[in-house]
Amino acid sequence: MGVEVPCLKVRFRAFSPNRLIERASRSRAKQLAAMIRVRCLRGGSRGAESAHFLGHLVRRTVAGWVQKSFQSTQTAAAATASENSADHKDKAEDCPVCSYNEWDSLEEVIVGRPENACVPPFTVEVKANTYETNWPFYQKYGGHSFPKEHVKKAVAEIDEMCNVLLGEGVIVKRPELIDWSEHYKTPDFESTGMYAAMPRDILLVVGNEIIEAPMAWRARFFEYRAYRPLIKDYFLRGAKWTTAPKPQMSDKLYDMDYPVHSVEDRNKLAAEGKFVTTEFEPCFDAADFMRAGRDIFVQRSQVTNFQGIEWMRRHLAPTYRVHTLSFKDPNPMHIDATFNIIGPGLVLANPDRPCHQIEIFKKAGWTIIYPPTPLIPDDHPLWMSSKWLSMNVLMLDEKRVMVERDETTIQKMFEKLGIATIKVTIRHANSLGGGFHCWTCDIRRRGTLQSYFD
Repeated sequence: MGVEVPCLKVRFRAFSPNRLIERASRSRAKQLAAMIRVRCLRGGSRGAESAHFLGHLVRRTVAGWVQKSFQSTQTAAAATASENSADHKDKAEDCPVCSYNEWDSLEEVIVGRPENACVPPFTVEVKANTYETNWPFYQKYGGHSFPKEHVKKAVAEIDEMCNVLLGEGVIVKRPELIDWSEHYKTPDFESTGMYAAMPRDILLVVGNEIIEAPMAWRARFFEYRAYRPLIKDYFLRGAKWTTAPKPQMSDKLYDMDYPVHSVEDRNKLAAEGKFVTTEFEPCFDAADFMRAGRDIFVQRSQVTNFQGIEWMRRHLAPTYRVHTLSFKDPNPMHIDATFNIIGPGLVLANPDRPCHQIEIFKKAGWTIIYPPTPLIPDDHPLWMSSKWLSMNVLMLDEKRVMVERDETTIQKMFEKLGIATIKVTIRHANSLGGGFHCWTCDIRRRGTLQSYFD
């Protein structure tokens, strides 16, 4: 590079300072630097690499002169920044991933797969998130497939759900089929897998960014693999792609002696802020977050710790504000069957799990709707969830909602709100741990970033 320095000196002598200033006042510093670089090339510079280096030096030098000599150049720079901002907005609008809330018009969605679903091994984090009546089921089937006939019915239900979404004009994508019974081992733990049934648990879309959650169950450590082909495609087409820090999932992440023998125990521990996950490292499930434009709400739960919440807060700041909510819930895990924001100024709040910070919404003028008691029969198996999946609905837009066909009382509630119900049966799919919101991850909604709390 030493031979280029004389060239730089010669060409600077070829210009008078007055001419430099005159040109800077008529053009941006970037254009001036490009012009000087071209002249150096004509004077014998050796190749594009040298020209790039010289252009970089000249841009820095000229920028300093212009900043000191002309205030008007700052105005030009501001105009350039405005143009760049407009370009960025155009790119965001063209991005295949874009969703700011839970209710704008749905254009594209990922729907999970029940195929090959396996019961997770009965480890401490699973035990803490399941009720004692189901423990014999986990002890019998842990590490093996869910009952095959039940899964077969769930597959048919979810396939029909996809057909209904397609009929409503929504693009539907599905994760890869994977054998989840395969045993794996890391330096810190060993397990079998679980499923790719609940994309809402692992993927969080914020604007044009798709975030992979680190999750807290060992059986779900490699769940991201089923979604990678889709995410890579979105990335190649312009989406932002972030993977949160993957936890080690050693015993230090869990309270290995966590007492979970009764609902009373759980209520007491949750009230004291004690959970099966510790603060050893960040962990969170995406389903513990609920989006409302610039404001995102999250709960500290059995699978989402404060370090995970803080990681998200820092990652999304300053554009987004992350607020922590808490509920009277003996088994907090995933917010969307407890607190579901279904429209601007409209919240479904579980009457059995009251929110301790509900005044935030009341003061903002939001309407709080308490859904009716679910109608799902007591004898229906719910191995990984509660009856309140009735409120785990998917908004197709502000005036359309996908709801369980047999939950007639909540259908009437929506109709009174002026929201049309799209009825689909997923009772067997419910048994695997989720309702319509859980079984989906909205990739694109037709809307813009707004603030609903200012």
